[in-house]
This record gives sequence, structure tokens and C-alpha cells, in this order.
Amino acid sequence: MTAANALAPDTTEALRAVVDGIFPELQADLEALVRIPGIAMEAFDQTHVEASAEAVAELLRAAGMPEVQILRAPRPDGKPGAPAVVARRPAPAGAPTVMLYAHHDVQPVGEGWDTDPFEPTVVGERLYGRGAADDKAGVVAHLGALRALTAANLLPDIGVTVFVEGEEEDGSPSFRTFLETYRELLAADVIVVADSANWKVGVPALTTSLRGLVDGVVEVDVLAHAVHSGMFGGPVLDANTLLARLITTLHDDAGDVAVAGLVHGPEPKVEYDEAEFRSESSVLDGVELAGSGPLAARLWTKPALAVVGIEATPTSQASNTIAPSARAKLSLRLAPGQDPVAAAAALEQHLLSHAPFGARVTWTTGSSGKAFLAPDDTAAMRAARSAFAAAWGVDPVDTGIGGSIPFIADLLEVYPHAAILVTGVEDPDSRAHGANESVHLGELRKVVLAEALLLTQVAATL
Repeated sequence: MTAANALAPDTTEALRAVVDGIFPELQADLEALVRIPGIAMEAFDQTHVEASAEAVAELLRAAGMPEVQILRAPRPDGKPGAPAVVARRPAPAGAPTVMLYAHHDVQPVGEGWDTDPFEPTVVGERLYGRGAADDKAGVVAHLGALRALTAANLLPDIGVTVFVEGEEEDGSPSFRTFLETYRELLAADVIVVADSANWKVGVPALTTSLRGLVDGVVEVDVLAHAVHSGMFGGPVLDANTLLARLITTLHDDAGDVAVAGLVHGPEPKVEYDEAEFRSESSVLDGVELAGSGPLAARLWTKPALAVVGIEATPTSQASNTIAPSARAKLSLRLAPGQDPVAAAAALEQHLLSHAPFGARVTWTTGSSGKAFLAPDDTAAMRAARSAFAAAWGVDPVDTGIGGSIPFIADLLEVYPHAAILVTGVEDPDSRAHGANESVHLGELRKVVLAEALLLTQVAATL
């Protein structure tokens, strides 16, 4: 952090004191949001999603945002999208605008919880509950920053738009249409996406790369119909075996993806400790890690391919017949710089050219999303680094995410001149999407302070 970008110590400490003072109220607001089981997937009661949006809207009104609306846009199938909250404080003439993004919907519960997932429970320094980290903590981070700046009489003369989506965990099906419908309403110079993670408790991070995604289904056919395995077995291999043989061609002996035409991104600036990775990923003792090169690169900037589902005869229904067909769903994570269309074509070409024993192989592309690679030396990035360093007392690190946030590409395409900062409240122990999801309350407090400082920095530097 250079002297030119350093935050004034009195500003930092004044805001820190205010955040400390209002944090019990912010924690109570987070707990109230966690109690709302707002799951946007159609199989669940959508009245809870509506209630979640209303609760977020009311919190933003109470925080002094002058314009607060609950809006929606149609999904590709024509059905209405989930409710999103848009709160605005328009910019004075010539001043920049910052959009603060989060989402209020949550994942389904799943199994294995030690506490009631929709009854927030504090254990030590962590608050447990579905959505406590992903991403109702992001909502509260935005809320807390605005409250702190107002209470400290430091709210800068910039525009602020808070955009809290309601269907991110369902794949954001109406997101692109929403952006295009409300393009002017949401326009911003800087977009802060609070839906990622920090490096570890006590060390903040800026997510500077995200892998893209292509998925789809490969089908292997060998017979017009099932036949007796004793009468015809030997000359004819079953589709399950041939599908397995085809799948083995997707990786080389080291475990790297062996599909020609896929690109690798730049090497990460930090390395991932293997022991920590094994613990966080629950890899069993004795299982070797796949791939070559730095572990962080294998996770963030190299392609990865997984078989996420197989359709074959269940063992409970198996008879002595040769299976005529088998299918598998493949999930290909793309390195930054990879075009999803080109990646899908490369994967299809590989599958067709490696058809075992002349089996009929077909590939059907499913969903896709672009990768993200942030420039590391923009005015917005420098402002963020300064704010994070002041809030935590240590410099942030640049990290990647092995997964995808497809709507980042939509934001870049609709607002090509905006600087996008991907941040978050989660840490490696948050277990987002899993059982016993939690947020570290001390880290949430620092995130609130960092975002408040970031808004003051944007006003001073952009």
C-alpha cells in the first residue's frame, strides 16, 4: 500500500469504532435473515423468497436508502424471475457510482446438520445457519457499510446502488434479462460482488480469477436393444464398459485433462497448502492428488473435468444382458482465457475421435459460462487493496476460485467499462452449500469496515 493510496488513520479508526458499536444490531439482522428459508428453486415454497426480499428491502429503507424497489424480470422459459431488491442513492453530477451486489436466496438444506439450519446458532466466533455465509452475510456487509458511513457522517458524495438478487443459487436464470431491462437503473463505474471468500480467517483476499464452465451429456450406443450376455457376450462389449473406457481418455496418467485445445491461465501468485486442501476437501488418507504443477494452478487456472452423473442400469435391477447404451454428464471447468464455445467443440471432438471399438458416441452441450480474470492494477483494485489492508492490518492476497460465477460475464458484457471487484465474507471453514454452514463474526466485522473504507476510497480516487 503506497502512501498515496493509504487511508488516513483517523478515518479508519473512527469507522472501526462505529462498526464495533453497530455490530450487535447487524448480527441480529443477519440472524433474522437466516431464519427465512428462501430457496428459489421451483420445488420449494416461493413465499419464503418473497419474504426474504421484503426483509432485505425494509433493512435498506431503514438504512436511509432513498429509492428501494423489489423488481423482477422473466426467465428464458417465460416464467417470472425471483424478486430482486434494488436500492439506490443517485450520484451527484460528475460523481462515480458503486454497485454493491449480493443475493438473498439460499441453497437447500441437505443432511448432516448439527443445528437447526434455519435457527441461527452462535458457537464460539461463528454463526451457523443456512445462508449465514452464502450470501446473507454479503447483504449485511453492504448494509453495515452504509450504516457505518452514515453514523460516522462520512457517507461520500458518490452514487450507491445495492442490488440483491433472489435466484443466484438457482443459476440466476433471469439475471441477463434483468440487467438488460434495468440497464440504466443499475449502471455503475465500480461493481463490488460480495459472493466469494477470503484466504483464511485473518487474511483477506480479492478474487481475481474464476474458472468458466461447460457441461453436457455424452452417450455411448452399441446395440439397437439389450441382448443376452451369455448368448452374445464376448464379441460385443456392453455400453457401460465402453463408456468407462471413453471416460478414461479424458485425463492423462498424471491426472491432467487430456483434451486438446484447452488453454491454461496464468500461474497464481500464492500457493495452496496441500495439508489444508486435504483437510478442507475431505480427501481420504492414501488418495493421491491428481494433476501436475502448483496446487493453486490446478484449482484455479487449469481446466478440470469431472463425471458428475452416470445413467446406467442400477445394480438392483441388473439382469444378465448387455447394456445397449449408457450416458454420463460431464462438467468441464475452464481456465481464464478459454472461450466456452471453443472448449465445448474441443471436448466433443475428443469424445468422437476416441470412440472405443467404433461405438456410436454423441455429445450434447448443456450450460456454459465464461471465465473471469481481473486486471490487478486499476484504480478500483488499488482502492480495494488499501481498504482491506486497513481493515485487517495485513495486505490482501489475490486468489482464484475453482468454481464459476457465470453472472460475472453478464456484468462485464452489459457494463464493459465498469471495474468489477469480487470479494466475500466466507473463509475455508464456512462450508457454503454444505451442512453446518457458518460465518466467522470477527471476519464479517472486518468486511463491513473494509467496504465502508472502500466507498470512501472510491470517492477520493475515481
